[in-house]
Amino acid sequence: MSEYQYYEFQAIDKPLSQKDQQVLRDISSRAQITSTSFVNEYNYGDFKGNPLKLVEKYFDAFLYVSNWGTHQLFLKIPRKLIDLDLASKYCIGDSWTIYEKGDYLIFDFTSETEDYDWEEGEGYLSPLISLRSDLIQGDYRCLYLAWLFCVQMDEIEDDEEEPPVPANLGNLNASLESFANFMRLDKDLIQVAAEKSIAEQKSIQNDQKLKTWIDGLPKSEKDTIIFRLINDGDPHIGNELLQRFRKTLSIKDSKSEEKKSRTVMELLQKAEAYTKKKDQQIAEQKAKEKARKEKEAAIAREKYLNGLAGRENEIWEKVSALILTRTPKNYDEAIKLLIDLKDLANKNNATSLFKSKLMTIQEEHRRKPSFIRRLDSANL
Repeated sequence: MSEYQYYEFQAIDKPLSQKDQQVLRDISSRAQITSTSFVNEYNYGDFKGNPLKLVEKYFDAFLYVSNWGTHQLFLKIPRKLIDLDLASKYCIGDSWTIYEKGDYLIFDFTSETEDYDWEEGEGYLSPLISLRSDLIQGDYRCLYLAWLFCVQMDEIEDDEEEPPVPANLGNLNASLESFANFMRLDKDLIQVAAEKSIAEQKSIQNDQKLKTWIDGLPKSEKDTIIFRLINDGDPHIGNELLQRFRKTLSIKDSKSEEKKSRTVMELLQKAEAYTKKKDQQIAEQKAKEKARKEKEAAIAREKYLNGLAGRENEIWEKVSALILTRTPKNYDEAIKLLIDLKDLANKNNATSLFKSKLMTIQEEHRRKPSFIRRLDSANL
């Protein structure tokens, strides 16, 4: 079997120049290269470039998928737009890393498993790219999920306490759902972790405070911001200002709730109990559904047999006629009718008569092995 590897790089903030594209072409003559992307698949051989260095110099996102179970995602973000102290609290295990590269941070999320199916990487990166915007806007839920994956992989000590639980962990957007699936994160573990996550909505009060904060900025600084916006085309000015504003909010205004942190062991035990309870509920529901269907089938069977009552002789004659055709299809039909006759006999306390007639059938057709095998299999 050939090996499969998929590499996809995306430039978001700044497109690739013609010179950049030529450098990339020298790395791979077969890659699909545009002003914003660099994509390559390998069924034999390997990629000659260094993904981390390429992201550092040219790209903002990178995805890697292999047929031996490796998933990897890089996101590059300007350092000034990330609270590195807070982000570092989530970066404890071995499955994700923060690389500091000059004015940028590169987040490296890796998931490896021995239990995998062959899969291709095309289409994986698109729904994950908006995680970068979420991080820039201060939504660190993907970092908590990455920490939770390290918990799942036994990379963190049992007595280690969890980092701050971000808001809205119980209401993941499409990108976060894709990220959880990409990392192969246990959904029950997410469910348990989300129990201590507040449901936070946009605050009208904070909007008013933002307006007040903007009014308080010096005129010279506002002029500088407008100049940067028009002249430099900086796509992150708004997010940079929002981050500055958030730092002015007090703990009370941020709507954070003081909650006792859980340990890794507590999370794992609660997730195990949650899974067990959920499986039990599913089993009970399946049992109820099975009982309902069996009851409906029994009622239908009773109605069917009532419709056959008084026609026993007619059915015996039809059985004999079907057997005489010597065709497998009619043998099967004859067996079905014999089962009906047996159930009618049980219903009417006439089992002795049924057995007598069945023995006659067996004797008359003992030289038809195909029919006799069917008869034996039916346990009549």
